Formats: sequence, C-alpha cells, structure tokens
Amino acid sequence: MDTTITTPKIEEGHPVHTYYLEADLINQLIAELNAIDVRQEFQKFYNVFNHLATVEKRFERKENQLFPYLEKKGWTGPSQGMWSFHNTIREIFRIIRKNLDDKDFTSVQHNTGMLVQNLERLLAIEESKLFPNSMDLLADEDWQTMRKGEDEIGWMLKETPKNYPEEQAYVHPSEDTTRRTDVVFSETASHFDEGMMTIEQVNLLFKTLPIDITYVDENDKVIFYNRGEERVFPRSPGVIGREVRFCHPPKSVDTVLLILEAFRSGKQNEASFWINFRERLIYIRYFAVRDAQKGYKGVIEMSQDITEIKKIDGQKRLLEWK
Repeated sequence: MDTTITTPKIEEGHPVHTYYLEADLINQLIAELNAIDVRQEFQKFYNVFNHLATVEKRFERKENQLFPYLEKKGWTGPSQGMWSFHNTIREIFRIIRKNLDDKDFTSVQHNTGMLVQNLERLLAIEESKLFPNSMDLLADEDWQTMRKGEDEIGWMLKETPKNYPEEQAYVHPSEDTTRRTDVVFSETASHFDEGMMTIEQVNLLFKTLPIDITYVDENDKVIFYNRGEERVFPRSPGVIGREVRFCHPPKSVDTVLLILEAFRSGKQNEASFWINFRERLIYIRYFAVRDAQKGYKGVIEMSQDITEIKKIDGQKRLLEWK
C-alpha cells in the first residue's frame, strides 16, 4: 500500500508544508522498520527506530506553537485530545527502547506494531482534520510567526526548511525585540529577552525561585540578591554596593579572587562547589556573565539546598496533594 502523503500546494517553508514532508518521512521509516527482522539486523532496526523517534520534534512544535494559536481561535480539542495521543505514543517509544535494551525481541515486535498503528492513526487525523482546519482558522501572519519559532525546536528532516516567507531571515529569540501585539501587557511592563514583566512580577519571580542568587558586577561590587523565603545564606540590604571580597569569610577570599580573575580573563565560565552546611547539602555555582560581544559583565552566584533533591529516585508522575 502506498502511504506517501500528497502534499497540498502550500509554499515551501510554511509550517503545514513541513508537517506534510515529515509525514511522508514517517511513513517511509515505518515501511523500513516493518521490513527489518530485529533479531537478524538489530543495529539497522535500532538506527531506523531512533530516526523515527525524532517524531518528538514534530510533537513539540505542535504542542508549543500550533496548538496555542488554535486555542486563541477557540479550538481547544487538539490541545487536549491530540496532546494526550502524543503522550501515548511517547510511552510506546519508551517501552520499545527498554525492550531493545533487554533484547526482548518478541515484545519489540508486538509493541512496534502498536507504535505503527498509533502513528498511522495520528497522521490520518492530522491530514483529514487538524491541518485543513488549522489552515482555515489561522491567518498568514500566524503561520509566519510560527515559522520563526520552529528553529528553536527543530524537525525530523535532514535539511532545514526554507523561511516563510522565504525572504525572512531567522532571528534568534534572544535577539528579537519585537513586541507582540496579540498579548495584553501591563503599561508598566518592560521588555526582556523574551517576554514582558513589571518590576513587581520580576521581584515575585526572584522571590519564588527556590535558589539564592547574587549578582556581582564587572567592578566586583554586589548589585543584586533575591529575597527568597528561605535563603541558604543570609543577605541584608547593606551588602548592596559592597566589594564581593568582603562578603566572604577570610578563608574563602583567595578562592573567590581566583574565580573572578579566571572569569574576567575569559579562561573560565563556571565554577561549582558543594558543602555540608547545618546538616544540609548545599550546591554553590558561579557563572561568568558576558554580553553579546563576550565582554565581561560580572558573576552570578547561585546557592541551592539539594538535600532532598539528592534523594530523588525513579519517577513521580502523579499529583499527591493531601
């Protein structure tokens, strides 16, 4: 049976055109997988399986780009039903990967059949409903904006799709200062690398983070620290403007100065330590801050109590509130 997707006449680079190209690739990979005896050609099967598993990039583009635009138009079905479908397929991929690791070939064959069945069903729904309805609901400007974000996630394809429209050049989100017009922000909000927040929101963000942050500028002066509920190391307003060497006990000063010099010279960008402090395990990290021209702009110190994190094992997927 010929399962090749007939791509509608849509301009190359358009997100839907790319989805159709990927659908064709998925069917090709399925055909290859079905033709391989995993017992006789394990490595070949494994390679094709891994290529097919990059369908995750397709799922992420749909979930993080296409679905939000459809929600704005009042169509929430894909965000609920199809996202759940994605998760079912993700779980089958996980099970097959374990089967392969265990060399359980009987289970590999059985579960691969389930995987193929679910992928083919998903492609059929996309082709018959998701993409046609999306083309009707969304404006060309929506697709253009969507295409700009695709580079951050990627594709299953070997070649990067063209820009849409073709003349547009890709701009990394950190360099994109265009203010979105489809979101209502507070009049007092400021534009950050990506997003708009008020000073109050920024302060709430830093206060809520379960981590201590201190920013030392290029002149070795403390210019910021976050005021969390339970800081690992205490701070007070008197530290602002203070030279960082005076913010550490004498036995630590030499190490601090070595870090600052290595960061300033460009020889290093990160330093990590972990210590026992008041019967808790504390993870301390220093990061060099640099501007777009790689100029030294100071150091971020981050301290976190990882005592409970170190105890994590296995998985927790259920909400256990009482």
